[in-house]
Amino acid sequence: MSVQSQVPDGVLPDLSARAGRPFGVYIHVPFCATRCGYCDFNTYTPGELGGANPDGWLAALRTELRLGAARLRAAPAADTVFVGGGTPSLLGAAGLGAVLDAVRESFGLAPDAEVTTEANPESTSPEFFAGLRAAGYTRVSLGMQSTAVHVLAALDRVHSPGRALDAAREAAAAGFDHVSLDLIYGTPGESDDDLARSVEAAIGAGIDHLSAYALVVEDGTALARRVRRGEIPAPDDDVLARRYELLDDRLREAGFHWYEVSNWARPGGECRHNIGYWDGGEWWGAGPGAHSYADATRWWNVKHPNAYATQLAAGALPVADFETLDDATAHVEEVLLRIRLRSGLPTAALSADEQTRAEIAISDGLLRRDGERLVLTDRGRLLADAVVRDLLG
Repeated sequence: MSVQSQVPDGVLPDLSARAGRPFGVYIHVPFCATRCGYCDFNTYTPGELGGANPDGWLAALRTELRLGAARLRAAPAADTVFVGGGTPSLLGAAGLGAVLDAVRESFGLAPDAEVTTEANPESTSPEFFAGLRAAGYTRVSLGMQSTAVHVLAALDRVHSPGRALDAAREAAAAGFDHVSLDLIYGTPGESDDDLARSVEAAIGAGIDHLSAYALVVEDGTALARRVRRGEIPAPDDDVLARRYELLDDRLREAGFHWYEVSNWARPGGECRHNIGYWDGGEWWGAGPGAHSYADATRWWNVKHPNAYATQLAAGALPVADFETLDDATAHVEEVLLRIRLRSGLPTAALSADEQTRAEIAISDGLLRRDGERLVLTDRGRLLADAVVRDLLG
C-alpha cells in the first residue's frame, strides 16, 4: 500500500527526478464560463471564485513553477507541456503565451518539446490559433463531444454542433500539424447514428487525433442528480460497448490506430504528454488541485484558487498532501496503466502467478502476445478494467 504523509501543508519529502524518464509539466486552469452537467473537475465559474481571477492565478502559477523547479532536484527541461482545465482558452492567446513563458523560465523546454492546450471551441478564433502558434504551442485539443444538438443539450454544452469542426480547421490553417477532437459517447438520447455522424464529421475536419470517452455519471454532478431522480436513464454498458466498436471500426478504416484504450491517432499524431502518464513518466502538476508524480511520490495541490494563491504568497508550495508509493502499489499502477497502451505491458513486469493468470486471459481472447509484451485484444479493450483485476488477482 502507499504511505500517506502526516505532515503540514506545503511540505514534501526530498525529491529527485529519475534519469531516463520522460518529464512533463501539467498546468491546471480552473476557470469555466459555465459548468457542464457531467463535469466533476476542479473548475469554478465566475460566481464561485470568491474574488480569484486569472491575473492572480497566473502570478501564483509563476511562483509555484519557480519553487517547483528549485525543489525537484535533477529535473530536466520539460519534454512535454499540457495546459488543461477548466477552459484554458478563456485566458486568450496572450494569457496562454504567458503560461508557456513561465514554464520556460522555470523548468525550461526541451528543443523538441510537445506543447498542448485544451480549448473550448466557443472561445477560439483564427487569431487565437495564430497567437498560440507564435507563442510556441504545437498541439490543440478541442472539446467537441457530439454534432447532435440534443446530445450537446443533455451534456449542458453551449457550443453549436459545427463550431468544433470549424475550430479544428482554423487551427490547421494557423499551422498546427496536430489537432485533436474529444467525443463523449453514451449520453442519454444519443443513437448509434448520432455517434456515427459525429465520428464522420471529426474525420472530415482533417484532425490527426481523436479521444473518445464513455459517459460516466460522477457523484455530485447535475447529471447524477437527474439520473437519481429518474429524469434520464444511466448509460447502458451494452450500448457503450457497441458504440465503442462503432467508432473504433470507422476510425480504423480512416487510417487512425488506437494507441491507448480511449485514444486514436494517425501515425505521428499520438499525444506524448499523455503517453508519459501511462508509460512511467514523471511530471510536475501546477495550479489549483493539480496532481504531480516524481521519485515514487505523488502529491496534490489545494483546490480552491484563493487557498492556492494564499499559500504561495506565504512562500510555501501549495501542496495539500502527498503519498509515497511502495513497491506493491507501484506495481499495481504499472499494470493498470501500461495495459491500456497499444505498446502493451512487458511480460517480465508480472510475477509468476500473474503470468499464469495472463495465460488464462490469452486463452479467453482478452490478451495477445506481441514479442515479450502483452497487448489487449479488441475484445480485451472493452473489458480492460476486468482484465487488470484478473491479472492482479
